[in-house]
Amino acid sequence: MGIVISITNRKGGTGKSTTTVNLSAEFAIRGIKTLVIDLDTQAHATLGLGFKVNKDTPTVHSLFLEPEFIISKALFQTKWENLFIMPANPLFEHGKVSNNKLLKEGLGRAGIIEEFDFILIDTPPSLDSLLLNALVASDYVLVPFLPHFLSTEGIRSLARVFFKIATTENPSLKLLGLVPVMINQRIQQHRKVTENVSNQFGKNKVFSGIRTDIKLVEAFENYTPVKSYSPYSRGAADYEILADEVLKEIQRRQTLSPRSG
Repeated sequence: MGIVISITNRKGGTGKSTTTVNLSAEFAIRGIKTLVIDLDTQAHATLGLGFKVNKDTPTVHSLFLEPEFIISKALFQTKWENLFIMPANPLFEHGKVSNNKLLKEGLGRAGIIEEFDFILIDTPPSLDSLLLNALVASDYVLVPFLPHFLSTEGIRSLARVFFKIATTENPSLKLLGLVPVMINQRIQQHRKVTENVSNQFGKNKVFSGIRTDIKLVEAFENYTPVKSYSPYSRGAADYEILADEVLKEIQRRQTLSPRSG
């Protein structure tokens, strides 16, 4: 049974797609069969994994236009072993979805969760049914955040949504942790914000940060994970550490109580 992780923050520009792409690539390198579901209509994760969508390409958003759509039709192998993508439809209009369980039900009908070890969902920052579908379908939430005030406001906003879903439609949903991105520990504000987040959620909930690295930007421009583009860069090293930490934390939780945290 695969583990489903939503990578999310209510604020845009916090490194959700960068984290989705590079964390999934790190899992795949380890021989872990991994699927990326790109629910964000900006389609950044789709692009970051080198997949191009045309008007006839089935996407994960086809499910929200046709509830009986067989979601496995939107499943594609990337050019990397063990790494698959359900691409986004950049033309999909938000607000057309009223059922928060469509994604969970679609994955269940197609047997997708049993087929993969990990499923990472890149989510839109907007509070609509696409985000809620991701949370209802997930076991865990991973929250990238920028170390400044506005990003922490996004975390607080997400926490309210998380609590609502976890107490109603998905009681098994757990917070996996938070990831500071574009962090520089020499900057006092970065240290202060990260410390505040640690105090609010617990130090054990904050993973090692992702440092600022132009190679992460360049990798996206070349439609590839940073491990393929610049394997010895700071960004590649940081996502390798994050993958180790995430896998260790999930193993710890699964050992304590299978499929719970």
